[in-house]
Amino acid sequence: MEARDVPISIPALATEPQFAQRLREHLEREQLLDRCYRLQKVQGGHVALPVLEEKLSQLWLPQEIPCDLVQIQDPVPSRRVHRQTPAQKLREELQQLLGESWSEELERDVPHAWQRHGDLVLLSEDSFRAAQWENMGPVLWETVASALGAQRLARQGRVLPDGMRSPSVTLLLGQDGWVEHVDNGIRYTFDVTKCMFSAGNIREKLRVASLPCSGEVLVDLYAGIGYFTLPFLVHAEAAFAHACEWNGHAVEALRRNLALNGVQDRCHVHHGDSRQLELQDVADRVNLGLIPSSEEGWPVACRVLKKSTGGVLHIHHNVESLPVPAQSQTPVLQAEQASPEAANCDGEAQDPKEDREKETLGARIRPEWQTWAEATAARIQELLVELHGQLWCTSILHIEPVKSYAPHVHHLVLDLECRPMLST
Repeated sequence: MEARDVPISIPALATEPQFAQRLREHLEREQLLDRCYRLQKVQGGHVALPVLEEKLSQLWLPQEIPCDLVQIQDPVPSRRVHRQTPAQKLREELQQLLGESWSEELERDVPHAWQRHGDLVLLSEDSFRAAQWENMGPVLWETVASALGAQRLARQGRVLPDGMRSPSVTLLLGQDGWVEHVDNGIRYTFDVTKCMFSAGNIREKLRVASLPCSGEVLVDLYAGIGYFTLPFLVHAEAAFAHACEWNGHAVEALRRNLALNGVQDRCHVHHGDSRQLELQDVADRVNLGLIPSSEEGWPVACRVLKKSTGGVLHIHHNVESLPVPAQSQTPVLQAEQASPEAANCDGEAQDPKEDREKETLGARIRPEWQTWAEATAARIQELLVELHGQLWCTSILHIEPVKSYAPHVHHLVLDLECRPMLST
């Protein structure tokens, strides 16, 4: 006997068109709407809204919405049922490729997430590691690229312990690893096999792009491919930048990026170890974007600040915090309110209105962050006094949590104002 498809019938609530939107909102609130099927017109010009059969016993309706319980024959699936995620499409095509060889072990080896840079997809280091994948040759990578809509594929490895955080990336499909990435209207190009790109720093890039730097000279001690140098130049309107970087591959990308964004004439690239930088007395602002710690660059940062006016240091650091119970409230960070304890000088108190505006931010600053910030401010003040032989004032302007780097470890940025105390 020839097999036939069994017709599908689902429950639905039919109402007049003018009540359909109110009924839908009610069903969504009560989590009764069956989103696997579309709304349909039924006999009498009414609109039928599919409902979840397993929840019919929970069904109740406001009296002002007239409706009847009906059955829809052969309901039309919603668009979301037909929409495949890239991960689903990838698994499906790999299953078809392998046929009976498909196994649970191989399915666990298929990635659920990846980085996309234009037409290149960067896979995680723990994907496609089973021996069976290695024996498939180019057809595997061609299938993966097709499923993900990519032309090139690469696989991430462990960061090399070379002091430059160089990536260990293998190009799996394609001729080169150069890609372009756009953040906040700024174009970055780099070779994924030679340079790292941290998308998690976008929040800090947006923040520095909004700083008032018009007319200022910036020194970026760890410029990389221009992660922060470019936002300072392009959006914050710094007059000039000195970008320091010792990784030759990053320097190549940095030069390209400066030209791509039309700011190459406002930046001097210093290729080499920033600790050996010969600059001094030039900077209104210094960026120290190195984690887990930029402490080795603190003496250099103090030396390049302008002797007569000082400036602002943006100090990156990974700070460990204790777990905070959900019900506890962290006290407001005193440093955000320019209290005497937070400033290493007899500075002027801020306007009370400014204090209130910063209270919201301060409420989420953890005690360990405050402790680190105050210790850093004190150490920088000592370095400045040792260097110049006169008193300097260091004041905490802001503490910015960038991201969680590991459990209970946060990547922070301290904005520290450093000013010489004028002798009377």
